[in-house]
Amino acid sequence: MDAGTDPHGHAGQPAASDTAPGARRRRGPIRLVARTLWKAWDDGILGQSAQAAFWQALSLPPLLLGLLGSIGFVAGWFGPSTVGMVETEILQFSDTVFTPDVVGQIIQPTVDDILNRGQGAIVSVGFVLSLWAGSSALASLVDAITMAYQQHKVRNPIWQRTFALLLYLVSLLGAVLVLPLLAIGPGVIPRLFPDSVRADVANLVGVFYYPGLGALLVIGLATLYKVTLPRKHPWHRGLPGALLAMVVFLVSSALLRSYISWVTSTGYTYGALATPIAFLLFSFFLALAIVLGAQFNNAILEMWPVHMTRRKRRRWRRREMDRRAARARAESEREAWQRRGDRAGAPRHTAASPTDTAREA
Repeated sequence: MDAGTDPHGHAGQPAASDTAPGARRRRGPIRLVARTLWKAWDDGILGQSAQAAFWQALSLPPLLLGLLGSIGFVAGWFGPSTVGMVETEILQFSDTVFTPDVVGQIIQPTVDDILNRGQGAIVSVGFVLSLWAGSSALASLVDAITMAYQQHKVRNPIWQRTFALLLYLVSLLGAVLVLPLLAIGPGVIPRLFPDSVRADVANLVGVFYYPGLGALLVIGLATLYKVTLPRKHPWHRGLPGALLAMVVFLVSSALLRSYISWVTSTGYTYGALATPIAFLLFSFFLALAIVLGAQFNNAILEMWPVHMTRRKRRRWRRREMDRRAARARAESEREAWQRRGDRAGAPRHTAASPTDTAREA
């Protein structure tokens, strides 16, 4: 890391020319958008999104296996109908995002097939098998996010994959606890109030339910931007990218739904591949929105870096000195092994015996 960079991999204090009034006037929305798009394209955001979409398609059945199987452990807390309510909530939310064909031919049959296998098979076998496969999509997003923040070389690749698996487990546990609350919340919250205001509370819950769900998703995405990075930023620095990701995905999803409806009305279809292709496109735009949000946050950090406190600066310098010392030790050990190998492989030159000398004469 260069001396002029902060512990997050970004430029520290701006140069004197950047602090001039003319330079400050150039720091506007256009420059921010241009910086975001340029770096996103340079990092290969389309390829990253396509890779994440592929893994999302493969990870959907394992994800639902682990999710619905784990909810069985907490079903007793919320009632025997919790799994069915969560299933209904998943299908309703999917219906607002995806096309009816994707929901009816991919998501709903997968959920029904999982629930018809029996709770014991889901918990004992399906959950264990879903861990590695279900975390593959999250691992691809973790790689893309760390690259967007220019921190993809900080963490060891093996630990990066292990970290994605652990993050998937934590996310799965959070979903198991939150989804039942979201499913039963609209019906339970009004019962906590007196009969005189119960109807008004039910109306308010109906009005603010989906906005509250959107706010929860933004908070979760901002948290993902923070915990994914080896060198973390303040949590609020992830909010702009999370909001942008939400807007980009909602707009792209609406446009994609309109496009698919128009293509279907014209009679041009892909036959049996139409529904899988539509699901892959939705997954592609979801990954594109998440990675673009990370690129947007990185552009903001480059233009307006985080000012470190003196304590954080000392801690960062100490960690950098430890890392450099560890790298120097590893390099010296590697060179020592190479020297030993060279000495072991070199031919040994021995003095000729008198008999050999006489024969040569």
